[in-house]
Amino acid sequence: MKSFFSGVGRLGFDIGGTFVDFTLIDNQGNIYTKKVLSTPDDYSRGVSIGIHELLNETKIKPDTIKQVVHGTTIVTNACIELTGAKVGLITTKGFRDVLEIGRGRMPRLYDLTWRKPTPLVPRYLRMEVDERVDKNGQIVHALKEEEVSKCAEKFLAEGVESIAVALYNSPRNPIHEERIGEILRKRLPDKYLSLSTKIMPMMKEYERTCETVVNAYVMPLVANYLNRLKQRLLEQGITAPLFVMQSSGGMISAEASAERPIEIIECGPAAGVVGAGYIARELGFNDLITFDLGGTTCKASIIEQGQYTRSAEYEVGAGIHMASRLRKGKGYVLRVPSIDIAEIGAGGGSILSLDSGGMLNVGPRSAGASPGPACYNKGGTKPTLTDCYVVLGYLNPNYLCGGDFQLLPEKAKEVIATVAEPMKMDLIETAYAAYRIANSNMARAIHAVSSERGRDPRNFVLLVFGGAGALHGVEVARDLGIKRVLIAPHGGVFSSLGFLYADIERFYIRAFSSGWNKSIIDQLNMTLEQMAAEAWESSREWVYSDADLKIEKFVDLRYIQQGSELSIPVPDGVINENSLSVMRDLFDKEHEKTFGHCFSDIELEVVNLRIIARVVTSKPSLSEAKTRKRTLEGGTRRCYFGKKYGFVETRAVSPESLGVNPIAGPLLLDAYDTTIVVPPQCDIAAAKGGGMIINIH
Repeated sequence: MKSFFSGVGRLGFDIGGTFVDFTLIDNQGNIYTKKVLSTPDDYSRGVSIGIHELLNETKIKPDTIKQVVHGTTIVTNACIELTGAKVGLITTKGFRDVLEIGRGRMPRLYDLTWRKPTPLVPRYLRMEVDERVDKNGQIVHALKEEEVSKCAEKFLAEGVESIAVALYNSPRNPIHEERIGEILRKRLPDKYLSLSTKIMPMMKEYERTCETVVNAYVMPLVANYLNRLKQRLLEQGITAPLFVMQSSGGMISAEASAERPIEIIECGPAAGVVGAGYIARELGFNDLITFDLGGTTCKASIIEQGQYTRSAEYEVGAGIHMASRLRKGKGYVLRVPSIDIAEIGAGGGSILSLDSGGMLNVGPRSAGASPGPACYNKGGTKPTLTDCYVVLGYLNPNYLCGGDFQLLPEKAKEVIATVAEPMKMDLIETAYAAYRIANSNMARAIHAVSSERGRDPRNFVLLVFGGAGALHGVEVARDLGIKRVLIAPHGGVFSSLGFLYADIERFYIRAFSSGWNKSIIDQLNMTLEQMAAEAWESSREWVYSDADLKIEKFVDLRYIQQGSELSIPVPDGVINENSLSVMRDLFDKEHEKTFGHCFSDIELEVVNLRIIARVVTSKPSLSEAKTRKRTLEGGTRRCYFGKKYGFVETRAVSPESLGVNPIAGPLLLDAYDTTIVVPPQCDIAAAKGGGMIINIH
């Protein structure tokens, strides 16, 4: 099989809350990286600045770049901050209040302060039409088209920007939704439109309505952003196709993501995990916990036997992302495949504050890129973790991003004093206390993907990346009992590198309700073949031959009348009676693994069919790649490692100076994109592919 995009220039960039990270691989396999501050007023502007500087520094011609992949937090932020479009909803008569009724789930029992998420469509913009399709797809009441026209008039008068359509039982028969779509496109051609049977053609009214509304809510935002981004790339002379990472870990074209933006909500965090999975296999580490710490958030995921796991459902807009079958009700539900990631509001930009009792808190609010930490001297007036790093001696004030940013230690001391003085604490002890509190907060994300899922974190290696990851990684690992820490190659921009390990993927879902018996074999085979043909047709642009497209098939099974289902892989070849038996056994084993029990004597039913269409891309080889060497001042810095050690005169070296023989800490390694802190009672050595191994004693 010929891998797509092999032997060509490729650019990946990750837009975070504080920095935009870039990784550029030329057609010889050489790797170049860059960090610039994000531009929250227009994120595409920061991208343009970074690309311009990177191309100038490397002398690489823009027309040699043949693929661009990126991820962004704008969709997540819109759902959290409620800054999306004004949406109107058309639904079946009697289902107007589905969004408010929800599922009756509370994230925490007996929490009297909990409130349901605010519906993204206010009630006066939720319109009903008198139509009905039964569970078998038969029309009970025909659609009254004049009602649709009245809805269009209402939406026009109210200034609605985007419209969602979710009718009862429409996955069984989409005829009414399709007709409503035709009418709206004719009456309101300039409005964005999301039909549930195009977005998520699965049963369950609340979930499908919620997904369709979220898609409509962020659709104008994403479309406008991608148009600006394409224009910025053209201005830099880059005409390569633009891809966007999906929450699932695959990438799709910018055009497809504009139509289904719910697929890219967790695209940035996913990239790091995709890259980590490949690194795990290339460097021989089977079991890893990923620890991704940037300026705003801390993300954690788990890799077992070199493979990351996906969750079939998660909630967005809850202020924290955590795929869990037990903690539901905090946000807006989405059933798009997503890499299983836990995320909390903690990062280098996290703001220090005092609560009503005078106790020190760190985060979840962040100073971001604007105004940024006080030590950046760009208008920030709040104390942040980055200010603590400077005061503790961890950061080189003259070498952040290779010297692109000069830090002012005096500014850092001034703002930390604003929280130290009310507590009557020493300035240094306050900074170190904030550092330790942050470590504890970050460990929560790791517990969420390990011990809360029945995994002992002590049996894993902690893979650390993100701009601030290596400043905390060792101490977080120590708190968890983890003895080995792997600093990822190009750790400070690793997520942008992770984009270049992704394959092109599309997911296809179709409702299919039936008992699990031999009478459905022909229908199963026919439907899956139809879905595969659709996948091939939509992937034609990216494949060289039939063999280049890998098709994976799944069935969603559950026990009769059960409320949830599990996805089970379909064996290769034509489905027969033996295949049904094999999938039955797989389901029982997966149910036992997931829920702790199974019922092998209870009948099954199938509720959905799924297909993943994958075009394999070439993967960068870190062991063979050449990277830019950047000069470093070296010398020593006075670093504070707690009361046990106090201030220690600590040697600062370049990562390139490391060899395979371990060097004992304390030690600082000033890389271009991050600083690695090796505390006392640890040692560090170079690993294959540009990574570093830290052993904790």
